[in-house]
Amino acid sequence: MLLTLKGLVMAAVVLLLPGCSLSIDEYQGTAPNFNLFEYFDGTVMAWGMLQGRDGKQTRRFEVVIQGRIQGNTLTLDEDFIFDDGEKQQRTWVITRTSDGHYSGRAGDVVGLATGKSVGNALNWQYVLRIPVDDTTYDISIDDWMYRQDHQRVFNIATMTKWGFRLGTLTLFFEKQ
Repeated sequence: MLLTLKGLVMAAVVLLLPGCSLSIDEYQGTAPNFNLFEYFDGTVMAWGMLQGRDGKQTRRFEVVIQGRIQGNTLTLDEDFIFDDGEKQQRTWVITRTSDGHYSGRAGDVVGLATGKSVGNALNWQYVLRIPVDDTTYDISIDDWMYRQDHQRVFNIATMTKWGFRLGTLTLFFEKQ
């Protein structure tokens, strides 16, 4: 069977995709610098949505975040209100471990979350325990935040389970 040029290109793309992954170090030299502690000190508002793997929006929400710093620790109290009226709270306790590196814990996070910021970006990875009906699911989160300017940050997180993409979480933050 003869392969067409289009078929060869498609095969090459498919073979190369698994090896492609974004590295936080690619953001070296971008501005403004994303200092996690500086940005989240005080009140930050956020608006977001969840999308299934098909791209369909499944939920919308607003978040009020109160951040406070004590030494090398940032505590974030997050109050969520979803479009169906559900309310949730999460408290993050984040530690600055070295220049640009962070670790954190929250009540619904399994184990330790780790992150690194370079330039205007921050990549944060963790496992979130999500209750659904009478069971819970541990979902891996690959969270990318991008500092736009003094007030705004964009956030895109990919949710996976057993290596399969389940959906996307998108947020827009605005420092008050």
